[in-house]
Amino acid sequence: MPLDLLRLDIVVPVLMYCALLWWVGRGISWTAKLATAVVTLVLIICVVLVERGWL
Repeated sequence: MPLDLLRLDIVVPVLMYCALLWWVGRGISWTAKLATAVVTLVLIICVVLVERGWL
């Protein structure tokens, strides 16, 4: 598979985020994990929108 199709700039941060959420969230409930994931994804979307000039 060509490196362009793999999109490591997207895959690596997502995998790192999942690993970090698993490691930090070992002692918290599933609802807290879900809330953390949702807040983080919203922040990522906001940053991408501002970066591309859509906001």
